[in-house]
Amino acid sequence: MGDSEEIAPAVESILATARERGGADGRVDVEPRSLTDAFADAEADGRVPVIAEVKPTSPTAVGERTEDPVALAEQMVEGGAAALSVLTEPEHFGGSAATLARIREAVDVPVLRKDFVLHEEQLDVVEADVILLIVRFLDEPGTGDLADLLSAARERGFQVLVETHTADELARAVEAGAEIVGVNNRDLAKLAVDLDTFERVAPDAPEGVTLVAESGIQSPADVARMRRAGADALLVGSAIMDHGAPAEETDVTANTRRLTTATTTHE
Repeated sequence: MGDSEEIAPAVESILATARERGGADGRVDVEPRSLTDAFADAEADGRVPVIAEVKPTSPTAVGERTEDPVALAEQMVEGGAAALSVLTEPEHFGGSAATLARIREAVDVPVLRKDFVLHEEQLDVVEADVILLIVRFLDEPGTGDLADLLSAARERGFQVLVETHTADELARAVEAGAEIVGVNNRDLAKLAVDLDTFERVAPDAPEGVTLVAESGIQSPADVARMRRAGADALLVGSAIMDHGAPAEETDVTANTRRLTTATTTHE
């Protein structure tokens, strides 16, 4: 990220703590569940491929979910989620590696580790099927090289979701060898959401790259919009977790099903 680009204070804080976090003893060796196969299975079953996110809280969330995350994950799978995303960042998102391990043991769908991984040793924290690498925060002083981290993750068995926000970042991801690319509708520098982002960036993706639309997807209409723009899958957190509502009024299964059964055309 260029020095001249203003970064939201919350993101600065997240990055500062991420730079200080280490890894774990030993090296992770993963036998992953296939994310792309899970997407294909969902399509074959007439469902929209959705990665549903277990996110207790976030700097942009209103409120916090305190229910058992394993129960929430199981409800998401019951609602048709093709895969799950689990936050492991503790200070700002309320996540943990232990929570991811519990969820992955309890479900049979692929599980993405959602965190700010900046150095190779941070890959060796917990077994997951997929790991997230964010282009915007790599290849900078004090962080790892995107291509090197991508290779290191694959050596451990991880599939990798490489997150982008601009056409330039998409090009960097593809050049580094990314096969599954997320386009985040949330500008991580300013935390603002704009669904136009995916529509602008997606056409630049080469054939064969699996595209995931991330953030800001709240309704079946949003699902349809992202699918028409070329999204192979969607990553959805807040619309399913519904952080602002009381737990007794939140039906995570129904929230997930509402999005996975949306009538869409994938172009």
